[in-house]
Amino acid sequence: MKILFMTKSKLPKSVRKYIRREKAKIRRAFSNPEEVEQKLKELSAKFFSQ
Repeated sequence: MKILFMTKSKLPKSVRKYIRREKAKIRRAFSNPEEVEQKLKELSAKFFSQ
């Protein structure tokens, strides 16, 4: 499970910090790996629509 956010585009430093903090919150809040992965995908969808 490796989701790379920062390599897709150059984001402002404030947005990179926000993403990093949110990822940490998600990892602390959920112990189930499947749930963590789903939440991280939802977070990435906010910034990188495909």
